[in-house]
Amino acid sequence: MPPGKYGMQEEWEKEGDQNILMDFLLPTGIFLKFPVPRNDTIKNIKKMVWRNAKTEALYCGLGDPEGYVFTCINDTAEREELEEESRRISDVRPFMCVLRLVAREGDRGEKLTNSHISSLIGKGLHEFEAQKNHEVDEFRSKMRTFCEEKALERHNLPWQQWMEYSFPCDLEPCCSPPVHGGTKSKHTKKLFINVKFEACDESFMLQQDPLDIPVALMKSALKKRATVFRSVRQEPEDYTLQVSGRWEFIYGNHPLRQFKYIFSCLRNGQNPQLIMVHHSTISKYQEEQGQLCSQVGKIRSQSRPPPLPMKKQNTSSLWSINEPFYIHLLQGSRVNADEGMKLVVQAGLFHGSELLCKVVTSSEVTVCSEPLWDQKLDFDINVSDLPRMSRLCFALYAVIEKTKKPRGTKKKNKRADCPIAWVNTMVFDYKDQLKTGEFILSTWPSVPDDKSDLLNPMGTVEKNPNVDSAAGLLIRFPNIRPHPLYYPPLDKMIVMERNGDAVFATKVERMRLKEIMDNKNSTEFFEDEKELLWKLRTEVRDCYPESLSKLLLITKWSKREDVVQMVSLLRNWPDLPAIQALELLDYSFPDPAVRSFTIRCLRKLSDNELLQYLIQLVQVLKYESYLDCDLTTFLLERALSNRRIGHFLFWHLRSEIHVASVSLRFGLILEAYCRGNIHHIKLLTKQNEALGKMKALSDIVKSGCQKMTVEDLKLCIRQESYMEALSNLMSPLNPSIILVELCADKCRFMDSKMKPLWMMYKNPSEHADMVGIIFKNGDDLRQDMLTLQMIHLMEDLWKKEGLDLRMIPYGCLSTGNKMGLIEVVKHSDTIANIQRNNSNSAATAAFNKDALLNWLKSKNPGDKLDQAIEEFTLSCAGYCVATYVLGIGDRHNDNIMIRETGQLFHIDFGHFLGNFKRKLGINRERVPFILTYDFVHVIQQGRTNNSEKFERFREYCEWAYKILCKNGTLFVNLFAMMKAAGLPELTSSKDIQYLKDSLALGKSEDEALKNFKVKFNEALRESWKTKVNWMMHSLAKDNRP
Repeated sequence: MPPGKYGMQEEWEKEGDQNILMDFLLPTGIFLKFPVPRNDTIKNIKKMVWRNAKTEALYCGLGDPEGYVFTCINDTAEREELEEESRRISDVRPFMCVLRLVAREGDRGEKLTNSHISSLIGKGLHEFEAQKNHEVDEFRSKMRTFCEEKALERHNLPWQQWMEYSFPCDLEPCCSPPVHGGTKSKHTKKLFINVKFEACDESFMLQQDPLDIPVALMKSALKKRATVFRSVRQEPEDYTLQVSGRWEFIYGNHPLRQFKYIFSCLRNGQNPQLIMVHHSTISKYQEEQGQLCSQVGKIRSQSRPPPLPMKKQNTSSLWSINEPFYIHLLQGSRVNADEGMKLVVQAGLFHGSELLCKVVTSSEVTVCSEPLWDQKLDFDINVSDLPRMSRLCFALYAVIEKTKKPRGTKKKNKRADCPIAWVNTMVFDYKDQLKTGEFILSTWPSVPDDKSDLLNPMGTVEKNPNVDSAAGLLIRFPNIRPHPLYYPPLDKMIVMERNGDAVFATKVERMRLKEIMDNKNSTEFFEDEKELLWKLRTEVRDCYPESLSKLLLITKWSKREDVVQMVSLLRNWPDLPAIQALELLDYSFPDPAVRSFTIRCLRKLSDNELLQYLIQLVQVLKYESYLDCDLTTFLLERALSNRRIGHFLFWHLRSEIHVASVSLRFGLILEAYCRGNIHHIKLLTKQNEALGKMKALSDIVKSGCQKMTVEDLKLCIRQESYMEALSNLMSPLNPSIILVELCADKCRFMDSKMKPLWMMYKNPSEHADMVGIIFKNGDDLRQDMLTLQMIHLMEDLWKKEGLDLRMIPYGCLSTGNKMGLIEVVKHSDTIANIQRNNSNSAATAAFNKDALLNWLKSKNPGDKLDQAIEEFTLSCAGYCVATYVLGIGDRHNDNIMIRETGQLFHIDFGHFLGNFKRKLGINRERVPFILTYDFVHVIQQGRTNNSEKFERFREYCEWAYKILCKNGTLFVNLFAMMKAAGLPELTSSKDIQYLKDSLALGKSEDEALKNFKVKFNEALRESWKTKVNWMMHSLAKDNRP
């Protein structure tokens, strides 16, 4: 055959979305030929085949589309089954434009499940297999077994316990009534509840005490039904209560008013709408979901091969090798740097954040694509002293040649003129064996202008998957012995333990220890303090167990005797409160025994508490050095015991699947979760498809090729494919809420830069408001999500102390790369709009102090006004304190809103931790928090002499602030855990200093309160500056409809 190009390869390499004419061979003998868009998915092409085949004579011979799979000849001349139908045809690149449809071979159910999982998690399972990595394979096998066993356990639960998994109660933090005026009476009066029986029209209005438990309400309903219809009375234990129009249930031994739905109805003066559901209905749901799991489990158990017998081999303990540790740096690849510079590699051994020995620097070599070092790098540490979690960190950088340096340049300036890349790798493999042999390390690009340390021990130990473009380093670990060297297991370490030697502390030493322990904010110690802490370590365990982190930080991890002592001490360390244990998940504490102890402490977290900290727990997964770790198992176990946790764990992981450094780890955890909850795949896939359609709509709106109107958007939404995908799904923001039917007429896009979509849904419950969500495409919502999580946590802490400040921490969820959803807070408007609509010009709007009060009067006529002002006062106090503590910046009248009921709330949290907006180098925001005179005017009910109301507002602020200071460590720990997220304003411990200062950590309550009072008075005194800022904002952007 003459040389040349054959097949369709040139066609696939073209860009654009033009159609390709393709041939389809069907198993019934039908031949089809029609054009398909080159960027269409296999799934869509299959739908097109079925539509085109309908007109053919033998169409009836075709079965369910799910029973078939396309095959093609790929560019390596092999037959390929296209199981993953989320792939685009342009990515598959068949050699010829021919697809053959065949019945699925082998285990159809298994292949189908694999295909669904790949499509859902956004990562093909074939990518995991292609790794050819023993750690990946073992982790997948172990987690699959674990998750499928959990699914089987769940299937066998009694119906009441299965309810706790599927529909966990959504509760207020406590059931005691809030201790503030104005609303107390609401919580003591009787509650009117409308109860309807499922599958029939009969319903009853029942009067119930809010302190009654659900079974008392069900008794009343059954009694009423038996009286009215003279039927046989049934047992309340056979029923449960469902919230009308939601997948939310009211059950258990909690007072009725502690359920968030009922609490919300009480507050808003509404009658709760509930449905009596018989347990047989719940059992039917359980059976349907269990069948899917049992089918997969059965197939899996039949196909599972027996374990291979263990091979016996000679091994040695690492601790018998008293020789210096070294590696060979061989060469680089794909290195890109300016000519005339020299390339250098720096290497450091770390245990967490601690440098174990002096950093080693390679020789300088001339810049080229494949630089050759072939150099031995010796580290000043013995092999026997290497801690288990030793991490070898490399930095590749370029320096100017000495001869070309200008005169007078200080010697220290020779250091890293141009950082190029960094990469980390573990010294031991996942089986505790010291690594040997050659490794190609695919590096991560350094930040060009970063003048900080070159080495990045906090970074991932994963290699960069973009191997074709990333610079590479080839290193070789030596064969120190002819047989493998293993780190000693824990039981052997305990044998060596010498903690039994009693150490008696003097009175002076005890007093000094107490001083060190009392300084809770300090993590840096003098040498004599370190020696004292280590000497009295058993005293620390017995008297100051909460200071474990301090002891771990001063432990000499490069000295094996000290490591043995610390690990042994940890075995008898009292469990810490979960809130304090959270800080031990930081990358500074990598030892497996420490992390295992931490998870032991976290097991005491309730499901609601775990949900509150879930964002952080997902982020610190990035610090884990191996795939199989206690934190991963813990999160999967809890996610498979509570579907609400599972829902949010899925989205927190799925939203970062595009991040190369965590794509493998997060993808594997997502696969494991799906294996343990086959039924949930269907629900999550529906949400994922809806988000895909929203992104497609957003891209059309933002494309700018022509001026898109709201009417054009509505026309687009009304298409069958959009209406089908965007209706009948659980809301990703809250899986209890069903987004039943999209109202195209109410949908629109907003005028802001990213053109967010405003999507409105009919509420399945009668007499209820529509449900609204905002889809944002182009903005990173993770900072908003974190800020709202903190506001929600503050609200819970305040409520536990009896202070309900009427906060609105609306739903916000990042679902992918710079995209996500935000809950619409209905019946609300921005202060800017209220002021503009009550003023003649934008210039004077910001100074109209009567605008807010007049607006509230118009929305709350008569007696309702007092309650609305009370709501405003409470919420204003809450947000004053919250925005001060979190250092929320960019506050103007377009991102502060008010509900018609009076509740004030903030939106758009693009700047926090004191990162305030600047213009021309001048700080535009010069007040600690927003407290303008028009706010005070509302609080004082429009009367200038109403100081009593204002003093009560001040008291709310001070009380709220004291509660947060008392829990300051929790907020600092949670923010510290978020360093792994890579948010621009939260990358190091320095960024958290603002929070430590605002919460007055290390100061007494009196000192903290004194400082807050100064800030409060400053905010009031300087509020005119806020007004000027608002006026400038209003002039720049007048968005009056």
